[in-house]
Amino acid sequence: MDMNRRSFLKSSLFAGAAASCVRPAEACGFFGLFGGTEGAPMHGYAAPAIPEIKLGIVGMGGRGQGVMERIKGLPGITVTAICDKNPEKIKQAQRRLANAKKPAAKEYLGDEAWKALCDDPNVNVVYNTTPWELHVPVALAAMDGGKHVFTEVPSAFGVDECWELVEKSEKTKCHCMQLENCCYGEVEMFTFNLAKLGMLGDIIHGEGAYIHDLRNMCLENYPDYEYWRYPHNRDHSGNRYCTHGLVPLCLTMDVNRGDKMDYLVSMDSREVNFRLYKDNHLKKDDPRFAEAMKTGDMNSTLIRTNMGKTMLIQHDVSSPRPYSRIQLVSGTKGIVKDYPFQIALEEKNGAGAHGWFDDKKAEEIYTKYMHPLYKSIGELAKRVGGHGGMDFIMDARWIYCLQQGLPLDMDVYDLASTCCLGELTEKSVDNRSKAMDIPDYTRGAWKTNKPMEVVDIDLQKFGLKSDDLKAADAQMNV
Repeated sequence: MDMNRRSFLKSSLFAGAAASCVRPAEACGFFGLFGGTEGAPMHGYAAPAIPEIKLGIVGMGGRGQGVMERIKGLPGITVTAICDKNPEKIKQAQRRLANAKKPAAKEYLGDEAWKALCDDPNVNVVYNTTPWELHVPVALAAMDGGKHVFTEVPSAFGVDECWELVEKSEKTKCHCMQLENCCYGEVEMFTFNLAKLGMLGDIIHGEGAYIHDLRNMCLENYPDYEYWRYPHNRDHSGNRYCTHGLVPLCLTMDVNRGDKMDYLVSMDSREVNFRLYKDNHLKKDDPRFAEAMKTGDMNSTLIRTNMGKTMLIQHDVSSPRPYSRIQLVSGTKGIVKDYPFQIALEEKNGAGAHGWFDDKKAEEIYTKYMHPLYKSIGELAKRVGGHGGMDFIMDARWIYCLQQGLPLDMDVYDLASTCCLGELTEKSVDNRSKAMDIPDYTRGAWKTNKPMEVVDIDLQKFGLKSDDLKAADAQMNV
């Protein structure tokens, strides 16, 4: 595929015939900002408010069950449909609804039952927590069915399928947002707030990662858990799981909002740890024992943006290392990183920052410049849970935005520009770290798109009705 072919799409993409939809046009805002024109840009798009969200969840594994727990007490949202190929997972989900005194959801059971759920008129939002191979098909079907769709990471892998999602979202005017929970991590949001306040100066460089020893999940026979991850490591080089480290950096660096990722180079180390693990944990007659793993133990990808910023993104799921996303942001006035959390600021121009602030000072700065979302809803989020609360904040934000008719924090262009690295890093690795251009899924709109703002949730409008969150605690049944 010609990497730049979409830059020259014919004008009919934006000025063609009015788009049609399987469901009523109002469901995805065809009569919204752009007058129902096919291919209207989705950046900053605010669909008509949906006071009552009717949620269909596809995939009732750990992630699907988790979202039911997180939203069970939130006002204005009901799980109306659930889908899985495993009847036990469906039963488990129904028990959760019953325990929360919620009505039973319509059941969709079977390998392709998600197709019917995506066409269900009693669903207006689809939450996609399926194995990776189904992320794109389910998202496309949901938008064809007139539903906004929220898709687990990675939402796609290839350049072309990312274009499919972009064009489908533009055509249907349905939101297609990647569920990148790490953008709502406590340190990531603090860093974003600090950057927006100018405390870090001009951002020059960032580092992110997914370093997580998952050898047992990939190699043990867990058909209902994460065995499906194993073939991705066996069959592909590069970085197939880049978004946890990458997307928060992109938001902080205004990627697609005044800047864009221009090109990358990627390199794999040799693979050792999977082999050692197999030797010690698999029987020799296990077919996986003799299989070679294409993925290296460590992938390092360097990205340069059009405005001259750089990012280092790493991926390692096989080394005996503590979990880390690194999350380093460096600017002309200072630096923030995580794992562990550290901060250093140049307190006088030219003085430098030759040592990290001590724990007391770092905590003082963190408390003073905590992101407003963590001030308003952070304690509740930590009690509800979901990766320390960031899953709850992520879900609360998109629910709040849809109910209030606000633009989402992330759009389909953020999804596409980051997920396409799955294909591009592999091509770079397989070609001696050849530089690969990163497509401009915004088709030049990044030059004028407004940066993401520091956002919050109005608890009164959200229906939680308590500034001190006591009533929210009771309502959420924490």
